[in-house]
Amino acid sequence: MISQNWIGLTGPQRSVTIFGIRLIGFNAKSAYKLLITVGYIAVVLTINWVVQGLTRLATQREKTKLWAFWLRQAVRIIAAILIIVGVVSVWANNASGLGTFLGLFSAGLAFALQRVVTALAGYIVILRANTFRIGDRITMGGVRGDVIKLGFIQTTIMEMGQPPGEQEDDPSMWVRARQYTGRVVMVTNDKVFDTPIYNYTREFPYIWEEIQLPISYNDDVRAAEQIILKAAQDHTVKISEMSEQSLREMERRYVMKRSDMQPRVYFRLTDNWIELSVRFISFDYDVRALKDRMSRQILAELGRAKIGIASSTYDVVGMPPLKVTIAGGEGRHDEGKQPKSAV
Repeated sequence: MISQNWIGLTGPQRSVTIFGIRLIGFNAKSAYKLLITVGYIAVVLTINWVVQGLTRLATQREKTKLWAFWLRQAVRIIAAILIIVGVVSVWANNASGLGTFLGLFSAGLAFALQRVVTALAGYIVILRANTFRIGDRITMGGVRGDVIKLGFIQTTIMEMGQPPGEQEDDPSMWVRARQYTGRVVMVTNDKVFDTPIYNYTREFPYIWEEIQLPISYNDDVRAAEQIILKAAQDHTVKISEMSEQSLREMERRYVMKRSDMQPRVYFRLTDNWIELSVRFISFDYDVRALKDRMSRQILAELGRAKIGIASSTYDVVGMPPLKVTIAGGEGRHDEGKQPKSAV
């Protein structure tokens, strides 16, 4: 029969015993500290949750979203610091106790939480180096899309598709353009140490794009060039719309030339056609809609100019000799009837 006193305190250290078995290192004092620790962490997390909620309510407008993001990050960091300082203060009564605690804590982290610590370090690097922020379009860990959340351990990305030329990339996409796929992907922050981080929007809100068009050698290639170039000039970002100060700043910071920002058509000779590639600059968003408008205009203008788009063709330059045998006799057939032949 089990005794009713299945749990109790024994010895001068008042160690906890269960069914007569003493738990090493766990006494009334440590139990009290554990209770204080749990209560303290619960209070800090509750305050953090309340402040986060008030922040969301006070920053619902579009203009305050960036400010709200940094405020929430600051609140989370403060809460984490308070928890760490409070736990250390409760459990470390003196310098030797603090050293023992830190030693055990470091050993546990090194063994069990390697990736977590690395991801946390990646979070600090992202904030300190301003690698990206909420709303930036990036490629991180093989995932391309817009950043919708940045946490201590993970970055949340709204995934987008890939243009046709990149469909073989891993992972492959069913959306054949830089538009949302509908999938939300979580990428650990430690990827900043392992893979390059491509940022499409940081400080420079433009990207260069191209449209390739095959034109037959028999068509008016110069006229086709003017049609394609005019479409690019009509629909893409114009240099004249940028302020002189912005242009000078771009030239200084990115070592760019203004001539590189003007639309230009390049020729490439192939076995079947002349490939015309128009290179132009555009905003980092809505590229698919821009190329759609350009393509419609180019098709209409090429139709008016009676210029076709080339495709792969084959010319037959020779045939082997054919032998024809007339059925029903040696070269004879009935009058009024067509002879039957077989090849």
